[in-house]
Amino acid sequence: MGKIPQIVPITDLRQDATSIVERASTTPEPIVITQRGRPAAVMVGIEAYERSQHELELLRLLAQGEKEIAAGKGIDLDAVMAEAEALLREAQR
Repeated sequence: MGKIPQIVPITDLRQDATSIVERASTTPEPIVITQRGRPAAVMVGIEAYERSQHELELLRLLAQGEKEIAAGKGIDLDAVMAEAEALLREAQR
């Protein structure tokens, strides 16, 4: 079972935004902002946001690669390795 998220009513956010933003920036856990008792938004620190965006981009690239493999596109690993070795040899000159 997952952790219980931190929940902050929007009225508390209005009254004490500074400390809530500070809390979001110092913990990797998201803070759920509620409005009229229902979840309305999620607040996360910039590091957690950037990490999640990076992970999403990696997943997107993996999905794209899977589609290319299924379609028969792409380059053989041996060819990629040979090209990389040639570039390394050239760089050492």
